[in-house]
Amino acid sequence: MGMEIEFFPVGEGSTAGDAITLRYSDGYGGYRIMVIDGGTDSSGEAIVNHIRTVYGTTTVHDVVSTHPDTDHSCGLRAVLRELTVEQLWVHGLWSHAPEIVHLFSDPRWTAAGLQGAIRDRYPVISELVELAETQGTTIREPFAGEYIGPFLVLAPQRATYQHLIPQFRKTPDADVEYLKKLNIWLDRPKSGFLSGLLEMAEELVEDWVTESWYGERLKDGGVTAAENESSTVLLGDVGSVRILLTGDAGINALNWACDNADSLGVPRQPLDLVQVPHHGSRSNVSPQILDRLLGPIVAEGLSHGTKAIASVPKDDTKHPRKMVTNAFLRRGAGVSVTQGRKLRLHDNMPARFNEGQLTVLPLFAQVEDYA
Repeated sequence: MGMEIEFFPVGEGSTAGDAITLRYSDGYGGYRIMVIDGGTDSSGEAIVNHIRTVYGTTTVHDVVSTHPDTDHSCGLRAVLRELTVEQLWVHGLWSHAPEIVHLFSDPRWTAAGLQGAIRDRYPVISELVELAETQGTTIREPFAGEYIGPFLVLAPQRATYQHLIPQFRKTPDADVEYLKKLNIWLDRPKSGFLSGLLEMAEELVEDWVTESWYGERLKDGGVTAAENESSTVLLGDVGSVRILLTGDAGINALNWACDNADSLGVPRQPLDLVQVPHHGSRSNVSPQILDRLLGPIVAEGLSHGTKAIASVPKDDTKHPRKMVTNAFLRRGAGVSVTQGRKLRLHDNMPARFNEGQLTVLPLFAQVEDYA
């Protein structure tokens, strides 16, 4: 049961994104193809060329858009325009309008009006749906409990997703007090000046501090945008390789994924490969959630053999955060980064001369201090 998964380089400078292709044996002498996020337009074209020339096909069985951020979804348009896609897995934000219209602050919204307003504000997702409809592609929403090929969707649940939509940065104003009463408000500025200040504060590095194997500086309590918390989290046994794909999931989404795995009786560990959420941002992980995902800190120098991959732009000097890669390493998972290179992990498949080697980052003695 051969498989290969590849993380494409996306962006330069501070322009990040994720684009992943997966080919795995169908058990009958052929292969099935998945695309999980498509990055930018240029990475989308690279995916199309890769599937045609390396995989030798023009058919993709499953395309997954993990969340509506354009650095993950733009490139999928090329995939849908130029290849035959059997299934598109994407959250249709606007289709939930009739069920969530009461969660918005303006009582004048009708379900139809809200549906149109949300769709207009997410033109890339709207275009993906239109391309799929034109092609005759089956469109499904990736909610917890669904299977996409060998992957089980662990998050988000449908109700959780609906509660997040009013908190997205581009949707109309939410009824914050009502959401707080329901205990489903993320307690994060939704948009505008305050949200910008929060983003800047989370990324600002004022100084460097010393860290050791047993002296962890990463804190609990990081916050990220509601769009990130809506990311599709996938856990799959692909042949003999166990893979966790996280998109831009934050601490909430990752805990929801763990809770859902536990409720379904699905073991969370061991993992052979894990996608580092949100390019290695310290806002998306914490000691608490990494203990749940990877297990507790191991003895210094030991490893579970888990490979972790962070999609990072070519010239990004801030990501992945060193305290984040240290946190993965001390839990037995060594982090490798794209940074302009395509990274490939394969099992029972031939090596390729141009495949990126997984070079694991070391334990850094100096890490970024919090502002």
